[in-house]
Amino acid sequence: MSRLKVALTQKRYAGAGADVLTGLQFELKTGDFVAIVGPSGAGKTTLLKIIAGLDSSYEGQVELTPGCRIGFVFQEPRLLPWLTVADNLRLVKPDLDETALREALQRVGLAANADSFPLRLSGGMQRRVSLLRAFLIKPELLLLDEPFISLDAPTAESLYQLLLELRRDVHPTTLLVTHELREALALADRILFVSRSPARVILDYRVTLPRPRRRDDASVMQAHADLLNQHPELLAGLRTAPGDSSSMPELAP
Repeated sequence: MSRLKVALTQKRYAGAGADVLTGLQFELKTGDFVAIVGPSGAGKTTLLKIIAGLDSSYEGQVELTPGCRIGFVFQEPRLLPWLTVADNLRLVKPDLDETALREALQRVGLAANADSFPLRLSGGMQRRVSLLRAFLIKPELLLLDEPFISLDAPTAESLYQLLLELRRDVHPTTLLVTHELREALALADRILFVSRSPARVILDYRVTLPRPRRRDDASVMQAHADLLNQHPELLAGLRTAPGDSSSMPELAP
């Protein structure tokens, strides 16, 4: 299992006139499920790449258990189109035998698709393969970069439940980036709202709703309404109260 501590003082791309991330700090305990919600362009994907070790050009610290197994699910499934589903999975687990393969695909509802090529699968089916691929390595840290974006509501809901089912076995520390507040409320136990770029945490919100939850549950809808009534511009990266004319982000306590 793995804990994660992030303290980024600066991230700026070469040639850019402004920082992408500045003063972004938070910590995840082992087994936490945390969502990051914020406006487009705030640097959320950049943050995940830094945590995953895909971007080392930054100032600050990312503390992670040495040798931590990291699973990463991207916005797009990123399956190699010239390989079958089975061969795409074996890219991350070469020793996956036929029995284990069948059992894994059965679990995600794709038992008949081992020899299918990705382009012959629906978008939802490709996302199922992508989720399964991340879990095959039994990740200690799971990074999810808007993995359900552009899916219709029923397909997204079925994938939420699949994610939670797969997570029960391994229970990885999980960090989900999403624009969809109801998605965050349905899945996570804690939500970090970040400001406009350069991103920093403006609200650290604990989700205390009982599980199981669905995005269209009355409790989730009410929590969604309450948050936005209290902070109408929260999703735009501003922590303001009704009637507050301030346009500056407010730091979380």
